[in-house]
Amino acid sequence: MMNKAYKFRIYPTAEQEIMFTKTFGCVRFIYNKMLEDRLTKTPAAYKKVFEWLKEVDCFALCNAQMNLMQAFRNHKRNPKHFRAPHFKSRRNRQSYSTNNQRNKIRIENGKLRLPKVGWIKIVAHRKIEGIIKSVTVVKNPSNKYYNPSNKYYVSILVEYENQVLKVVPKNFVGLDYSMHELYVSSDGQVPNYPRFYRKSEKKLIGIHRKFSRKVRGSHNWEKFRCRLSKAHERVANQRRDFLHKLSAQLVERYDAICIEDLNMSAMSRALSFGKSVHDNGWGTFTRMLEYKCKWHGKHFIKIGKFEPTSQTCHVCGYKNLATRDLKVRKWCCPQCGTYHDRDINAAINIRNVGYRRWCGN
Repeated sequence: MMNKAYKFRIYPTAEQEIMFTKTFGCVRFIYNKMLEDRLTKTPAAYKKVFEWLKEVDCFALCNAQMNLMQAFRNHKRNPKHFRAPHFKSRRNRQSYSTNNQRNKIRIENGKLRLPKVGWIKIVAHRKIEGIIKSVTVVKNPSNKYYNPSNKYYVSILVEYENQVLKVVPKNFVGLDYSMHELYVSSDGQVPNYPRFYRKSEKKLIGIHRKFSRKVRGSHNWEKFRCRLSKAHERVANQRRDFLHKLSAQLVERYDAICIEDLNMSAMSRALSFGKSVHDNGWGTFTRMLEYKCKWHGKHFIKIGKFEPTSQTCHVCGYKNLATRDLKVRKWCCPQCGTYHDRDINAAINIRNVGYRRWCGN
């Protein structure tokens, strides 16, 4: 059994928007109250004191508790990567999750039924295959002043039986991370990544400058906050659309995809390339490749980040320590005389290491 999520736009009525607002507030209240009390009580215990919590979906409150518990576990397991749980603000992303019990959540005739909310108009542009497990309702913060009727969407998690047979790989490809092109493949192909954030950076700076001059909490401050959210959302949507199409093409073309297991967060800090590294969305791209390979029965192979892929000649195996300097983009192997492009040579080595690892398994 596998899980898959579908994202759809919904159009609630005015009464349903009020219920969403109440649920967002109650979920945020429970999260902050339980964080303050260090998880000494359950959501049901708070209902005795705060009776207005009974107006919203009980599963939304339980999921807030589970999210807080998971946040504590993550921080305890890896304090450097996961910071300690902190109080949520109403200005953060507003959302809540509810579970499907006794078929209370279902889609019929272009409408979605949610507990405590009722039937909502939904634009289901794709057919849902599987059993609905949970639904997350999210309020879009950028459309308040631009399209008031286009503020909400849902993410529907379904469980389905995966009957895809594993493909015996015949063609392998290695992808070496590149800051400007996103990657260079072992076939010498580059996707020419458009660098969406860099293209919109001047516009974002202009909106940031105007936003910083507004009085916090005023009408104009809220207006420019929404405008800024819309600009950032557009960049994120452009990046996500490009990465989805690119990852689908790679999975369709190759049977096995090999990449390096890189620490992008550390790279952005250590090399002072924060904006360029985050603009690429390499982590999102690799996650897309991984689950799409799993859907189609293909292979996704990660090799260690300490493999000397850039320093090793893929023809004779000679290690050239001079290539540790990132400024060296091309070099000639002193042992076999092969002239290398740094990125293509690294991608070929990533493919070869991935092939050997698959053969070993």
